Amino acid sequence: CCIVLLLNQYYSLKKRKVDLENRKFNSEWTDKYVFIETTEGRPMCLLCNECCAIGKDYNLRRHFLTKHCGFDQTFPPGSDVRQKKILCLKENYEHSRVVFSRSCSSQQRATAASLRVAWILGKKKQPFTDSETFKECFIAALDEVVTDNKMKEQVLASVKSIPMSDTSTGRRMDVLASEVFETLLTRLRKAKVMSLAVDESTDISDTAQFCLIVRFFDGDCFREDLLGLIPLEGHTSAAIIFQKIVDFFKDNGLDLDHVNMLVTDGAPTMAGKVNGLSARLSAVAPRMKSLHCLIHQSVLCAKLSGELKNTMDSVMSIINFIRSTSSLQHRLFRRLLADMSAEHQDLLLHNNVRWLSKGNALRRVCELREEIVRFLSESKQNRASTFLSQMLDDGFVSEMCFLSDIFHHLNDLNLGLQGQNKTVVDLVEKLRAFQRKLVLFSSDLCDKLLHFPTLSKLMKSSAHASVTQVMLDFLDKLRDNFAARFNDFDMSGELMQFVRDPFADTKIPSEALDSLLEIIDMQASSALKHAYDKEGFMTFWTEWVDAEKFPNMKELAINLLTMFGSTYTCESSFSHMNAIKTSARSSLTNERLHHCLRIALTSFEPDFSAIVQSKKCNFSH
Repeated sequence: CCIVLLLNQYYSLKKRKVDLENRKFNSEWTDKYVFIETTEGRPMCLLCNECCAIGKDYNLRRHFLTKHCGFDQTFPPGSDVRQKKILCLKENYEHSRVVFSRSCSSQQRATAASLRVAWILGKKKQPFTDSETFKECFIAALDEVVTDNKMKEQVLASVKSIPMSDTSTGRRMDVLASEVFETLLTRLRKAKVMSLAVDESTDISDTAQFCLIVRFFDGDCFREDLLGLIPLEGHTSAAIIFQKIVDFFKDNGLDLDHVNMLVTDGAPTMAGKVNGLSARLSAVAPRMKSLHCLIHQSVLCAKLSGELKNTMDSVMSIINFIRSTSSLQHRLFRRLLADMSAEHQDLLLHNNVRWLSKGNALRRVCELREEIVRFLSESKQNRASTFLSQMLDDGFVSEMCFLSDIFHHLNDLNLGLQGQNKTVVDLVEKLRAFQRKLVLFSSDLCDKLLHFPTLSKLMKSSAHASVTQVMLDFLDKLRDNFAARFNDFDMSGELMQFVRDPFADTKIPSEALDSLLEIIDMQASSALKHAYDKEGFMTFWTEWVDAEKFPNMKELAINLLTMFGSTYTCESSFSHMNAIKTSARSSLTNERLHHCLRIALTSFEPDFSAIVQSKKCNFSH
């Protein structure tokens, strides 16, 4: 055994390390043995394109004499003929190398072009087959625009080489969606806190899709992006949704402890205090707060009842009678509007799911009241006489005009609450302002009707139209509903006011009492005050407040500004989802739908060059 070990050590010492010998190519070998050095540093024969493993004179000479012994006779060493032949061989080699390099670059450019086309189609939510149509249009346009025949052939050949089939475009979208998702996850894993807005809806194939939207601060700015679209093919109970979220976070290396806010639509499955999704997530993430979407709550505050509900139902019945009884009746009404040069071309339908439709439908009926009365008076159907008597009743019309005006104000509030990058601070601020407006509306309704223009116009034209106690009671109830839902808001109003304006002379929030020294230094800084006045509070906290000088205050502000205030982004995502998965694309798989929706919604841009370098590139067949 000892002898074997000694022999092994001996042979291991004798083993040559070619890479450590630092052999250099000798330029004389080109003339003597017709060898050159490749870009990899290996000697290659110009006559047969074979490479030698070791750049050594003996190896090159043996190869030359063994395989090309007649070369010296045809091209004697040192002769001009030999020099010209070697030069010609070198030029041929360089040309072939350049052609091969250009071919690879052309394939990469073609792949990059197909990736960009797929990205644009994804952003526009268009089908994969549109890429082939795009290619045909591009070729037809170039054929007309480019006049030089030689250039035209080259450009058209390049365009035709771009892979743009529907299957290729689908694969490109998968790659792009995975790329931006990895970018999102990389940023998200570094974030200290994040906020989630969740909601569930059904796509056109009756598959329940659970949407997760995340908001976080990535060190530079706040971002809102699609975190996931999770299909729920069976039951949609809180336990199933909870497990899906836990598995999703675990699979993607995310921590639920970093979630500081969960915003839902307030359904029992989501907001149940015992078995709801919020309660289950709070058990594993104690720092997480739960919030019923503020937009949903504002809509619930304006729920009608009693006499006003009957008036609203009657108005909707009139609309449905005109528009939905028959196609002929609907056409006749639109022709009447055209003949009377009406302001609008049709009535609007109401849908409870659409937040603004009630106010818009009421407003349209009030504006087309004269045309509706004439159409109903000319109609021979029995129901038309009932609707006509209502439209001629001043009490009914007064309530209809009142509802039109008040829902117009509610729609303005709703629009102000909608939109991306709206924090809980922004939404609460608008809700507080609307509560003060309701006090003004109550006093104005008994006075000059400055904020009820439709009702005011009716009362000026009709002596029997008036403000009723029902209207006053509705405003009182509306004010009480807003106060009940938002006055006892489970979030410090002092903290939100301080984050909104840290330089205002207001009470210091209890959450910031341990940071009084930081607050004093901040409020004493004229530079920070100037930055706040010029840039606004969002940019002030993200760019101007130094985390080293004001660590506690910045963390407190970032934590609050990260929080969602509504599920608007989820509702908007479902609109995009329905635009992607239509009846013509009902066979779209859940995974492909997720990828298409991610591309349509993401704020990140993929690195096209990096994707091309990492993938095999091929021309279109």
